[in-house]
Amino acid sequence: MVAETRLHPADFILPAFVREGVREPVPIAAMPGVVQHTRDSLKKAAAEAVAAGVSGIMLFGVPEESKKDAVGTPGTDPDGILQVAIRDVRAEVGDDLLVMSDVCLDETTDHGHCGVLDADGRVDNDATLERYAEMAQVQADAGAHVVGPSGMMDGQVGVIRDALDQIGREDVAILAYTVKYASAFYGPFREAVASSLRGDRKTYQQDPANVRDSMRELALDLEEGADMVMVKPAGPYLDVLARVADVADVPVAAYQISGEYSMIEAAAEKGWIDRDRAILEALTGIKRAGAQNILTYWATEVAQKLR
Repeated sequence: MVAETRLHPADFILPAFVREGVREPVPIAAMPGVVQHTRDSLKKAAAEAVAAGVSGIMLFGVPEESKKDAVGTPGTDPDGILQVAIRDVRAEVGDDLLVMSDVCLDETTDHGHCGVLDADGRVDNDATLERYAEMAQVQADAGAHVVGPSGMMDGQVGVIRDALDQIGREDVAILAYTVKYASAFYGPFREAVASSLRGDRKTYQQDPANVRDSMRELALDLEEGADMVMVKPAGPYLDVLARVADVADVPVAAYQISGEYSMIEAAAEKGWIDRDRAILEALTGIKRAGAQNILTYWATEVAQKLR
C-alpha cells in the first residue's frame, strides 16, 4: 500500500539478438537463458513480449562473418539481417509492440568498432555520421518505430533526425544513447553480437569517473532533437541516472546491460543469492533512480510475473 516505486510490464523493453544463417536459436554462454534468435524464434519472442505487456523490443542484428567489412555494409543493406528482422517483427506484431533498432556499426564491421576508421586506425566521427544517417533511413523503411543510435559519435542525434526528416519519416522517434560509459560490464554482449572488436572504445564512450561529460551529452542530445534519452549501464550509474532524470524533459530510459544480467544469473546458479528477489530488487532500484523505461533481458519473464 505504501510502496513508493512500482514495476509495471510497460516499463520494460526487451533487447533481442537475431543471427543470420542459423536454423536453431544459439545459446549465449555468457548470458544464461539468452539466445541469438533465428528469424522464426525472434517472431515468437516478440509475440510473447506483447502477451506479457512489454512495451518495446530493441533489435540487434548479427550478420554472417563473411559479410562484415570496414564500413559495415550489412547495416545499410535493405536485405541485411537487422532490416529483415525489423520487417519480420512488424509483420508479426504490427503496432502492438514498439519495434526499436540499433543504429551502430559494431555488429557489422570487421574491426568491431562503432564507426568507420581513418588511415591511422582511429574512428572517424564525421564519416561515421554519414553511415548512421543511411542506417537510420533503411531501418525506418523496414518499419522501425524507434531508432537507437548507440555509437556515441558527436552530433549523431541531429544527423539522424535530419536524415529521417529528409525521407518524410518525422514519425520515427530517436532513443538517444546519451550516457554510455566505457564499461567492463559489456563483456557478455560481445559474445552476443559476435563482436570482432580489436582495442577498446575509450575514445568515444565516456569515462566511468566523470558525470559532467554526461550532462553535457544530455544537453546536446536534447538540443539535436532526441525524443528519449538513455543511461547505459544502469546499475553502476544510478547516481548519473538520477541526475539525468531530474533535468531531462523527455522520457528517460536505462539499459540493464549484459554484465549486470550475467552477474545475477551466475550468482543465483551457485545458490549464493535468491534469483527472483535479486532481479526485482535490481529493476526496482533502476526505476526508483528515475528510469521510465528499462531495457532488460528479463523483460518478458518479469512482465509475466507482474501481470
